[in-house]
Amino acid sequence: MYDRLKGFRDFYPGEQSARREVTDTIEAAAKRYGFREVATPALERTRMYTDKSGEGIVEELYSFTDQGGRDVALTPELTPTVARMVVAKGQELSKPIKWVSTRPFWRYEQVQQGRFREFYQTNIDVFGSSEPEADAEVLAVAADALTSLGLTGDDFEFRVSHRDILGGLVRALADDPDAVDAAAAIRAVDKRAKIDEAEYLTLLAEAGIDRSTAREFDDLIVGVDGVDDLDAVAEVGGPDVEAAVENLRAVLSAADDFGAGEYCDVSLTTARGLDYYTGVVFECFDSTGEVSRSVFGGGRYDDLIESFGGQPTPAVGVAPGHATLKLLCQRAGVWPDEALETDYYVLSVGDTRQEAARIARELRALGHVVETDLADRGFGGQLGYADSINAETTVIVGEQDLANDEVTIKEMASGDQATVPVGKFPPASGRPTYDDYA
Repeated sequence: MYDRLKGFRDFYPGEQSARREVTDTIEAAAKRYGFREVATPALERTRMYTDKSGEGIVEELYSFTDQGGRDVALTPELTPTVARMVVAKGQELSKPIKWVSTRPFWRYEQVQQGRFREFYQTNIDVFGSSEPEADAEVLAVAADALTSLGLTGDDFEFRVSHRDILGGLVRALADDPDAVDAAAAIRAVDKRAKIDEAEYLTLLAEAGIDRSTAREFDDLIVGVDGVDDLDAVAEVGGPDVEAAVENLRAVLSAADDFGAGEYCDVSLTTARGLDYYTGVVFECFDSTGEVSRSVFGGGRYDDLIESFGGQPTPAVGVAPGHATLKLLCQRAGVWPDEALETDYYVLSVGDTRQEAARIARELRALGHVVETDLADRGFGGQLGYADSINAETTVIVGEQDLANDEVTIKEMASGDQATVPVGKFPPASGRPTYDDYA
């Protein structure tokens, strides 16, 4: 007996059908905005991740040397891959480039609620536009996907921030701005809710900010509770922060016009820990707090394409993770039913296979889900199987039925049944049930 690997999951038919419905809903929302699907490889060169994140990232990767002597890794995220793709064909692609992709990723990390070593995400990215409307459209797509799943503004919120505001503030407040590691300070903010105050202040101190300044900085970002509160931040931060505040306001204004504004809250304690983020960032949270961690996040990463050897190309994206999204949908009561669904079971008794097969083929041609007997079961066994797969209607094709030139239509929920001339079933269109012949 083989055990499943820790952090990897099996999805049986009922759960997988629910997952497929959710994936299709997210992708459909993206496609309504003109995002085009791409497919990407499971393996990339390990150097693509170490160049971006340092050698320490290897400990988090499923990496190995292949038979050709190449150091490769299972992809832990999509962004470097699509950046590579844009660099490879950037001059041939019309801007803005709008891509969507759903696939698994792999990271060797601690397994916990909503976090696995193999995980699934839908990535939605825009390349080639620095306009606030691009950020706003990404927010709108994410909101559209969530509301299409049945969630409402009472269920989720987007906490929106701007990394240049945070970086500009720490430099403006510090005695020696040149000694400040703004990226490290932003990473500290990203960890703020996960660690105690002493550790948080220590991380800020290690970034070059003394404790009194760190407290002043924290009071400023915590004190922002809406767009109007950004004025005080801009006044303290100077020209760089003023420009970032103006950009954040523009994004939120566009998001409002695009229908996503009602889901957006300004939150400068939202930072996104990855250093490649450059501007507006956001995270989706459960509004009730029952799902305590971020459901997913996104933001702008304007420098990444250039760092991969391409032309300067602004970019912004979002990546809903399916495991945490499931937690939110289950909490809100909108996760799809995991029960199997079958439109018809065609039950064959006696020497009736040819006619039963004809009925099954024609029902499938109408687009219905149809099962037939593959196990040489008797009448009772077939009826029990039809019930186990939640068949809505069973079509009974028996020797006596055919002798009478008819078949029997049985509604499984009630047990009611009616007969119909065999030459008239199924009709040329529609989804015939017991009610049509009762």
